[in-house]
Amino acid sequence: MQDQSPKRTRGGFTIIELVTLLVVVGLMTAIALPVYLDYRTNHQQQACRTALGGLRSGIAHYYRWSAEAAGNGAARYPTVDQLRTVGVVMQRAVPDNPFDDDGEAHNVVNADGRRRGQVIGRSGGWAYNALSGEIWANTNVCGENQF
Repeated sequence: MQDQSPKRTRGGFTIIELVTLLVVVGLMTAIALPVYLDYRTNHQQQACRTALGGLRSGIAHYYRWSAEAAGNGAARYPTVDQLRTVGVVMQRAVPDNPFDDDGEAHNVVNADGRRRGQVIGRSGGWAYNALSGEIWANTNVCGENQF
């Protein structure tokens, strides 16, 4: 007499199916990760350019204001301390450099006598030359100090 009970089928995945899944996930990761990293770098570059535009605009406005009678009629660029002080050059605190990872907020380094693009020390933030009114990123992750 034969057994009349239905046959059980085994559930689960075979090793071939698991390896195939891992290969597909690996390929997707290999494609997506560089795209994500490029997106992140592009975002940081745009944020850096935007912050520099605001800083340069504030410095130019201060220079123009100082040449008028209200500013004693002598055109001059703000000092580093004036640039750092809220309400003198900028209405809000100096924006952070998006490439800066030293943890110090609103960091501006004195760059008098330095050429634009030079990184000064390891402090990050912004390098500002009060003699010429130039300001640039004090980091060089992807060439942002040349913006």
